[in-house]
Amino acid sequence: MDVNTLGYVAACLTTLAFVPQVMKTVKTKSTDDISLIMFLMFNLGIVLWLVYGVILESKPIILANTVTGLFALIILGYKIKNTINKP
Repeated sequence: MDVNTLGYVAACLTTLAFVPQVMKTVKTKSTDDISLIMFLMFNLGIVLWLVYGVILESKPIILANTVTGLFALIILGYKIKNTINKP
């Protein structure tokens, strides 16, 4: 297995791991059990990994962090909305 194949397999697994959480969050609209600070830090980490991937011109890193970032932003959006609208 070459290094890019390894990168794509890792990218697929870590990115697809978010799908159930995104689906649950969108379906239930509940984010009570998700830490806002952790998700803010996580999203910043994804952005930094994406920048790192762009600098290295690493397609697996760029692809994984772009898609994971989109999934994480969906969850973060719900979390911020729920936090703002909480009585």
